[in-house]
Amino acid sequence: MRLRRFLIPVSVFLVVALGVGLYLFQPWRVFTVRETRDALLVPPATVQSTVQPTASSAPVPVVETPKEVAAGEWRSLEHATTGKASLIELPGGGHSVQFASLNTSDGPDLYVYLSPHVSSSSEKTFGQGFTSLGKLKGNRGDQVYAIPAGVDVSTIRSVVIWCQRFSAGFAVAPLERA
Repeated sequence: MRLRRFLIPVSVFLVVALGVGLYLFQPWRVFTVRETRDALLVPPATVQSTVQPTASSAPVPVVETPKEVAAGEWRSLEHATTGKASLIELPGGGHSVQFASLNTSDGPDLYVYLSPHVSSSSEKTFGQGFTSLGKLKGNRGDQVYAIPAGVDVSTIRSVVIWCQRFSAGFAVAPLERA
């Protein structure tokens, strides 16, 4: 009888602790893949053409297209990450960030941050002074995130994949101006 009084509360505690642990850490995400296939604004291999009209040819109308103004490869922080991040200037003056061939681990609470800190900064620095672009769409593939109007893109030095639940950076990419 005495053993039973001890086992029931301990069992209840263990079941609750297991449930909380599973909710917080979501260990099954190690095995999940969320692939995103957004249409990239500027394909990774695109080279801007600089064909100039000659005196004998008719003037060529200039068509504004999105252009890459800053880019960098991912640097792993807490999780191995590969791919390229780019800051894209849109016709009309807006900006977006795109990820080409992103490959990282899935996580429970991942967000995309624009950071004023250089990519070589310490990991905890990226959790301060950032602009959030929202939840990470997927842990693999191509993705595009609009930068809200009013964000001063001249202050952006890097883009970060950040786990809010554990205040940890998955990866950072420098956005070095071209």
